[in-house]
Amino acid sequence: MAARPARLARLRARLAAEGVDAYFGIRPEHMRYLTGFVLDDGEDRVAGNSGRFLVSADQVVVLADSRYRLQAAAQAVGARIEPTTYDLAATWPELVKSLGARRVAVEAALVSHQLWQQLQLAAPDVELVEASGWVEADRATKEPAEVERIRSACAVADRSLAALVRRIKPGQSERELALSLEWEMRTGCADGLAFGVACLVGPDAALPHGSPSGREVRVGQVLLFDFGAQVDGYRSDMTRTLFVGEPRQRDLEIYEIVAAAQGASIAALQDALHDGRPGPSGREVDAAARRVIEDAGHGDHFGHGTGHGIGLATHELPTLSRAATDDPLPSPTVFSVEPGIYLDGQTGVRIEDLVLFDRTRADLERLTGFPREVLVVGV
Repeated sequence: MAARPARLARLRARLAAEGVDAYFGIRPEHMRYLTGFVLDDGEDRVAGNSGRFLVSADQVVVLADSRYRLQAAAQAVGARIEPTTYDLAATWPELVKSLGARRVAVEAALVSHQLWQQLQLAAPDVELVEASGWVEADRATKEPAEVERIRSACAVADRSLAALVRRIKPGQSERELALSLEWEMRTGCADGLAFGVACLVGPDAALPHGSPSGREVRVGQVLLFDFGAQVDGYRSDMTRTLFVGEPRQRDLEIYEIVAAAQGASIAALQDALHDGRPGPSGREVDAAARRVIEDAGHGDHFGHGTGHGIGLATHELPTLSRAATDDPLPSPTVFSVEPGIYLDGQTGVRIEDLVLFDRTRADLERLTGFPREVLVVGV
């Protein structure tokens, strides 16, 4: 709440610079970031227009139907709570008129073509302007309180996996272990999960975003966990690849390559801080990891990016990938570093940590504390 006025001031400065009178927001993370109104994961699919908001030069309006009216009044302090129905177009003309808005920036990536047309027809004298990445770019730079919440979410995840590894035994299923890890997080001070727990054994570990199945843990296979906790709305994200019993030489070699690739990205970040230069870019950090994997002959087995920003959303700016821009990374910011190698139908290895990158303090801090060394379980 204390940070909200500054956040709104930055958005209003952008509105003024773009010659726009108001901003129409839909993304749940933006609702929370700018207004305080919170929709739990998945709730936006049944909330209708509740939680959608408008920001003008002097007002914040939060829409809420009867189900969310009291919640919005309690959470969106200082905002005008406006009744709404599932028919937004019916109230749109009066809404924009109450703000004196003739040009409205809209989160075009989330608004359907149908809704865009309905709003245009409802108020033909109001111009809708595409807004892309305005709030996302602002959220990429993290405030101290945001970093503290991410750090806390990482700590919950660290403790949860540490508690689980002692109980892993051959014969347990991916689903059973995923449920156990979720239980550890939910009973270990997490408000919820950052995303569904991925627990993948042996050949299933070759699925970068696979889901737990009935496959059982077996000696001689890898066991990959990709998971995160949520604390006060902010998320963590960690991947650890463990070894069930004596590791296979092939899997150990792949693990060493992935660890070296992650180390190369971390080194590129540290070098930039010590050199005092404005970089690196997300593209440079990705390239550092990718070179190690390509030099080892596994370039075709690493298809995803090296990392992504995290905060109120599990995946947000900045991006560390071949598709990233050449712009220097924002600062301070938090992102994952997660190279991987995946052999179809055989095995997969990924190591993922969250890091805090702060150029002003020349600081690079690993927020993920769980060990990254080879870890044998199930014996």
